[in-house]
Amino acid sequence: MSKTILIVDDSASLRQVVNIALSKAGYSVVEAVDGQDACTKLDGRKINLIISDVNMPNMDGIEFLKRVKAHGSYKFTPVIMLTTEGGESKKQQGQQAGARAWVVKPFQPDQLLGAVSKLVLT
Repeated sequence: MSKTILIVDDSASLRQVVNIALSKAGYSVVEAVDGQDACTKLDGRKINLIISDVNMPNMDGIEFLKRVKAHGSYKFTPVIMLTTEGGESKKQQGQQAGARAWVVKPFQPDQLLGAVSKLVLT
């Protein structure tokens, strides 16, 4: 059974690029357009990893991450922040909220897949 990854990003083109890379690597993908939408996808199904942008409308990635970590079923789900934010203060906020990895856009799909493979337990 393939591992399921939730992609949270307001950019449809970025979700598509990440989805293609993950699907080719054998992962199942669920997409969400922002943090609020992603919260609705946390409906009890098994999510092995979350990849989230930071800057999104409605609910940003840091607030979403805090909600994930407060959710009983998902508090141990690893989260990778995939963002244009490279500043140390944002990274610290993400780390304090529970992010396990920080990948800065633009990125190479192999770079992202490397981070994913380290965090998704087989």
